[in-house]
This record gives sequence, C-alpha cells and structure tokens, in this order.
Amino acid sequence: MFAKVSSLGLFGLNAFPVDVEIDISRALPQFDIVGLPDTVVRESRERIRAALRACDIAFPVAKVMVNLAPADTKKSGSVHDMAIFMAILEAMRMTDVKTEGCAFIGELSLNGDIRGINGVLPMVILAREKGLKSVFVPYANSREASVIKGIDVYAVKNVTELISHFRNEKLLTPVENYIPPQTSYENILDFADVRGQKSAKKALEIAAAGGHNAILIGSPGSGKSMLSKRMPSILPPLTFEEALETSKIHSITGLLSAEQPIITERPFRSPHHTISSAGLVGGGSVPKPGEISIAHNGLLFLDELAEFDRRTLEIMRQPLEDRKITIVRAAGSVTYPCSIMLIAAMNPCPCGYYGHPTKKCICGMKKVSSYLSKISGPLLDRFDLHIEVAPVEFKDLSSKANEEPSSEIRKRVVAAREMQNKRFKGTSITCNAQITPDKLRQFCPMDDSAEKLFQSIFDRLGLSARAYDRILKVARTIADLNGDEIIKKQYIAAAAQYRSLDRKYWSQE
Repeated sequence: MFAKVSSLGLFGLNAFPVDVEIDISRALPQFDIVGLPDTVVRESRERIRAALRACDIAFPVAKVMVNLAPADTKKSGSVHDMAIFMAILEAMRMTDVKTEGCAFIGELSLNGDIRGINGVLPMVILAREKGLKSVFVPYANSREASVIKGIDVYAVKNVTELISHFRNEKLLTPVENYIPPQTSYENILDFADVRGQKSAKKALEIAAAGGHNAILIGSPGSGKSMLSKRMPSILPPLTFEEALETSKIHSITGLLSAEQPIITERPFRSPHHTISSAGLVGGGSVPKPGEISIAHNGLLFLDELAEFDRRTLEIMRQPLEDRKITIVRAAGSVTYPCSIMLIAAMNPCPCGYYGHPTKKCICGMKKVSSYLSKISGPLLDRFDLHIEVAPVEFKDLSSKANEEPSSEIRKRVVAAREMQNKRFKGTSITCNAQITPDKLRQFCPMDDSAEKLFQSIFDRLGLSARAYDRILKVARTIADLNGDEIIKKQYIAAAAQYRSLDRKYWSQE
C-alpha cells in the first residue's frame, strides 16, 4: 500500500516542499524513515505510534517505509510529524477525503495533541506559492499562518480532529485571515522625557529620517542610553511587506506569540556586551539568525560599544555594508537579511571623563588610546553620524518647559521618508542610507556652492570614499527634512560636522 502527502521543511529562512511517501508491505514489522532525517525526525516514529494508540488505531503489523523527498536535502525538527501520521492513515485506507493539494506541518505529542512549531510563516508562504489549496497547522500557530491570504488555513488541536475531518465526519473550517493592527506608539519611551540635549536629538532625528547608523560618545550620565532607547518612538511605521519580512525571521526563532502573530512595530534589540559572535550575527550547526538579523527593518542598539569583543564587532562590518549575512556550515549555507539602523553608545575612556568640561580624566593617554582602539577605523567609518553627547546643564534639568514629544519629531521623520519613497519608487531602495554608489549622482544633486564646499572639506580632512558617500547621504536626508530636492551648502556643512569625532578622539592614539 502506497500513499503520498505534502509537507514543508525549513532550512534557515528558506522553506522547501517535502513529499512524504509511504509504503506499507508484508514483511517483518519495521518502521523506518529515510531521506536524510535528523535525530528529531527519526524520533517521530515513537510519537506517531503513541498518537495512533491514543485514538484507538492499531499500528500496521508490517514493514512501514517512509521516504522524505527530496532525499538529498536534510530534514530537521518535528515539523513532519503530522504529515507522516496522515500518510500512514491514507496508506491504511482510513480516510475518505483526499489529501491532494493539502500540506501538513506540526508536531505530535504522545497523547495525540498537536504542538506548535517554529517557522510556520515562511512555510505557509511557500505553500501558497506552490499552488497548494490548504495547509493544516497546529492550533497554536493558526493566527500566524492566517496572516497569509490566498490559501485556506486549518487549525488542528489533536489527531482526533484531523481524523474526523478526513473521514468526512466533522469537517474543520478554515481560519479567518488575521488583519494586523496599525503600528502603535503607546506605552513607548518618549523624547519628551529627555531634558536638554537639543543637538543630540536633532542628530538622532536625521538618523531616523534617513535610516543612518549613529554612534554617541559622551561621559557617564549624559543621556546616551536614554536617547537611544527612545529612537523607536520616532521611527516611521512598518509597511506590510516589511512587517511580513521581519515576522518571518521572528517566526523561525520562536519569537512570535499567538497573541501577536505578525510584527507590527519596528524591532529594537539591545544585546549585552558579553554576546558571542554567533549570538550577534548568527550561527550554529543549522544556522540560526543572530541579533543583527532579528533587528531587521528595525534598530540594533549596542550600549558600551568598547566593552564588546573586538572580533565580534569586526564581523559586523560586511553585513552593515551588504545588509545581509551569509552563514556557511557543513549542512549548507543560509542568508539572512539584516537591513538595520545601528545605534551605538560609548564612553570616551575607561573612567568616562576624557574631554569632560569640569571633571578630570584619571586614565592617562595610554589607557585612553587603548580603550578607543577597540573600535577600529573601518568600523567607525560605517557610522554616518558621530554624535557627541555633552553633560546636561542644571538649567535644562530644572526647567519647567515641556520638551518636544516624539510624536512631533515623528511627523517630520515620516514626511522626509515620504519624499524618499517617491524618489526611490520602482527601486529596491527604501531610505537614503541604502543609496548605492552608482545612484548617488542621480539622487543627491548638489548646487555649485555645495559642491565647492564639499571639495574643500574632502581635501582638507582627507576623507575616504566611504566617508564621502555617507556625508552626501546624510546631507540628502537633511535636505529632505527641510523639504529641498537640491542639496545646498548648509546641508553639506551640517553633514560634515557629524563626522568630526574620529579626529577629536581617535587622532589622539
């Protein structure tokens, strides 16, 4: 007796179709699974036997051979349990409804319940692309799967429901499509809480408007972390395409919940400085995404940047440029997107008071130089904005005047992003920070005075080609915030000022 049922597999972020083929033949009782299964897949034999007993179905006394095709692709996890279970039922002629056009994904428990799994979202997207009509998923993953339109999603709590449906006894009904809510900025930290620091706030507004990377340097207690943690409140809302792309990454890492089946707010990730290289950029025998990918379409905040392992930081250099990270392992290679805004904060020295206007630094130049050298020149060059956060003055802290709320800043950021959306329509670029070198001349036109000033700054400061590109992109964003299509002299001057801290601090080495 032969049967074939469709399932779906997952390697990294890439889903792939799996055909569960089963042959039950007269021979010594045996239950084998072939097709490059890992240990978890092979263990499904015991889960399936127990689930059949739980619904009073005798396991066939015969040779049961299950093949997971394609046989040359490694299968991992418990995602194929439900499909193997259905293939056995169909091979035993215990179903009345055909399984053609249906895909099954889910883990079986010993009592016949169906447990939730990770990575449902990319698998359901693939099922729709492959022309499948319906997909059966665990009840815990049903809202996540129902985000995808154009395919019927059936939520299954246990194998009894599954058997009743395919025996035409009690049919399941498709889950209604989940409509995600709009981005909410309630219960989020607000810039109105930050006293003073007008120049730092303006710089972060520019960063948010253009999607630029920024580094904040200042003494302890000046408000670097406080400012950075309020950045999500001024970022533009996610588009549905961005939300879906971000949710796929969160789905495979198990970060989506039944209550929130799709990400509706831009991610904000703030890993501790003891994080490993694999934790930051991803890794493992079956490569998993790291913090840099989990923050995709959002913000990655690295506090106390100089305390991170230098090798860990250097690994980020290429992903920051390419906006993707490729991890190669013996099992295969996988590419994760990591289009992020990187915000970093650090002290200028171990004691934190080098360059402070009133407090004396006790480190000495050798310690200061050693501390700053933990941040290499190439990594520093990847920050579009260098922001010096000065100590807050007493008059600002004691002022009774209200500070500008995040909602007002966000309006300007959104207006600037709308200009960029119109400019980049029909391209893969979504913000100024993503402008490629071949498009700079087209999207960043300067008037004559701006070009002369930029040439003078470039020659005097000895800027790199990357610094040239980034200053021009920041000037483009400043022009957008002012509603100008042409980059003027003052915008170049302002953008160049945000590249000065490397000469103030790192030139002391």
